[in-house]
Amino acid sequence: MKTPIRFTALALSLMLGSGVACAADLKVGVSMSAFDDTFLTYLREDMDKQAKSYPKGDGVQLQFEDARADVVKQLSQVENFISQKVDAIIVNPVDTASTKNIINAASKAGIPLVFVNRRPDQKDLPKGVVAVTSDDLEAGRMQMQYIAEKMGGKGKIVILLGDLANNATTNRTKGVKEILAKYPDIKIEQEQTGTWLRDRGMTLVNDWLTQGREFNAVLANNDEMAIGASMALKSAGTKPGSVLIAGVDGTPDGLNAITRGDMAASAFQDAKGQAVGSVEAARKMAKNEPVEQNVIIPYQLITPDNVKDFK
Repeated sequence: MKTPIRFTALALSLMLGSGVACAADLKVGVSMSAFDDTFLTYLREDMDKQAKSYPKGDGVQLQFEDARADVVKQLSQVENFISQKVDAIIVNPVDTASTKNIINAASKAGIPLVFVNRRPDQKDLPKGVVAVTSDDLEAGRMQMQYIAEKMGGKGKIVILLGDLANNATTNRTKGVKEILAKYPDIKIEQEQTGTWLRDRGMTLVNDWLTQGREFNAVLANNDEMAIGASMALKSAGTKPGSVLIAGVDGTPDGLNAITRGDMAASAFQDAKGQAVGSVEAARKMAKNEPVEQNVIIPYQLITPDNVKDFK
């Protein structure tokens, strides 16, 4: 009887050891503003890869939730994470002006909070709250400077705005207009929101063309709307390259559009950099290790000359 007992004890020991290892993995709740957003899909995938890159027993288990562009739903998800007693929370905010309740809830519970991709509007974040983002002002400046030079400093542009609830839209557009201030002969013909969507970008540009509006360039707050603009111009029979189109993100579809000549430029937003930065920040904060409170992942200009470097 002794031998079976010894093997049973050994098996139990291994099981308990395995359980301890699994329990050591940090549990992090992640609320994304929308799963169907193209760039955020890449961001989510890179976050998952980063979480799985850590050694077993010293890693991170991510629980993703889709807020579906609903502020109330996102707050509810954060409250659920808190009730589950997760070790940290990562939020890609639906509305950057409506993050106060999320911050208050996490802070009251003493759970580390990381905002990724979109920074809350408030200037100073409290202790225990970190933002991992990119400078959207720089993205707007970058794309507009390149297009302004290609236009020879004169002409008309239209601007496709992202979701008006996000400061990414505000800041990218502000960056565009900062550069325009140096080029008084470049005028804004139209400026409307396409809510980050390809089909909305296509519809808006198609409407402007139908109205007989003339413009030399399209400045889009993201690649999806830029691609939509390109599709509308193609459908209208516009000569390829006669209207310059610039986006933001440097998504695979955006890179292909630049390679084909459908887009003139994009500002590369590093999804992997933001993903690694946010997951690592959550991990360190959960382990009471020091972190930088505002992590900025730089943009890079993509043009036909260097597009191959981003593929």
